Amino acid sequence: MKVEMLKQKIYEIASEVAIDEGVEIYDVQIQGTGRRTLLRVLIDKDGGVTINDCEKVSKSLSVLLDVEDLIKTPYILEVSSPGIDRPLVKQKDFKRNIGKLIKIVTLEKINNQTFFKGRIIDVGEDWIRILLEKKGKAEDIFIPINKISKATLEIEF
Repeated sequence: MKVEMLKQKIYEIASEVAIDEGVEIYDVQIQGTGRRTLLRVLIDKDGGVTINDCEKVSKSLSVLLDVEDLIKTPYILEVSSPGIDRPLVKQKDFKRNIGKLIKIVTLEKINNQTFFKGRIIDVGEDWIRILLEKKGKAEDIFIPINKISKATLEIEF
């Protein structure tokens, strides 16, 4: 089975577990091959994920994955939170973080640049709007989500 198809199938199985445990699946990652395969399932929920959440999802998901036998070689299952510096990918990721500081790298130039650092002020169906601080002046800019190469929250102290 191709990696993308495998990830999708695992995502579907993990989503069923997530509903039962009151969390949502943030991402499924498969790294390495053979005896060094790592299956990482990132979970999230409003208010943050606890170690207990990770443990419950891991136990339930492990049983289902053993029954389904999708990964034919030994692997390590890791269930964790996406972390404070999580990548933002989906529209709901951006919506959940309105008001927060973000760093964005785009696939192509927008307003003659590909790197942006600003606050998320609005999110639409397929765009985000951020407020940039440039030399003491505030400017807001619309960035199409499909033009984003990488977006992460900027940690503020």
